Amino acid sequence: MTQPPDVLRPLILGMRAAFARGENAMAYARSLLGGTANTTEATLIAYDLQAGSYTARAKSFRLDNERWCRQLAEVLAPHFSAGQSLLEVGVGEATTLASVLKFLPVAAGPTLGFDLSWSRCVEARDWLANEAVSADIFVGDLFAIPLADESVDVVYTSHSLEPNGGREREALRELLRVSRHRLVLCECLYELASSEAQERMRGHGYVRGLAATLRELGAEVKECRLLPYSTNPLNPSGVIIVEKTAAASSIAPGWRCPLTHTPLVREADVFVSPLTGIAYPVLRGVPLLRAEHAVVASKLVAAPAPDRVGGV
Repeated sequence: MTQPPDVLRPLILGMRAAFARGENAMAYARSLLGGTANTTEATLIAYDLQAGSYTARAKSFRLDNERWCRQLAEVLAPHFSAGQSLLEVGVGEATTLASVLKFLPVAAGPTLGFDLSWSRCVEARDWLANEAVSADIFVGDLFAIPLADESVDVVYTSHSLEPNGGREREALRELLRVSRHRLVLCECLYELASSEAQERMRGHGYVRGLAATLRELGAEVKECRLLPYSTNPLNPSGVIIVEKTAAASSIAPGWRCPLTHTPLVREADVFVSPLTGIAYPVLRGVPLLRAEHAVVASKLVAAPAPDRVGGV
């Protein structure tokens, strides 16, 4: 977390208390911080407090979850080939990813998913195991994804950009950087929503102008439309599909340090950058790959030559 302690202390304690009272923790954070946008720290705390709620809902409303995931798989299918790598940004508890993989007409290659919240990643790992589906789950930041440029064939979202109103350009630039062939956004589309839904989205600090921003960034938007099925009519789901012209490749996704942008090597209990000596720990099987998790640990790699080291 990047906020100073005198901000984080009341934020964490206040959001936890608001959540325990049954209130909207994100609304509490916006009130406390005096803004209309949702900060990364507030989003992290809120999502972590909600950990377990998505899997509980998927169990209670399995048919609704399957309907959403089948629709998303149908959206992805024309843009996805057997063996291609796949990334869900903001994977949550993998209740979408697990079923999408089952409903895709072809088998995916390397599959990844990341979330801000460690607790949700743990829920995701357990849900995938119960569903007999395999994917690499890790903690990551939408605005500094720990993957190399054009590292994943198809990147998609499922309402994970939603709370990042005001930071659309930053988020989309990063998604375009990581995706190799297709970027598929299944998000609320403010411009195609009713006036009532738009008012709600503004109140929650949701994203706007995704398609227009993508075009400003030079992306080729192939589709932008509402989807037939949304779980909430006041939060209408739409799809935006971006086509990229990267050369065909079977290269597995590569890891990148979110702080220095140098390559990361994955080991048993740590990810390490040989060029910088920066490491990222693995907590109970879940890699922590946000810049805030960086540890300077030069002893993990071969020592640099003496003439390159300052001091004695």
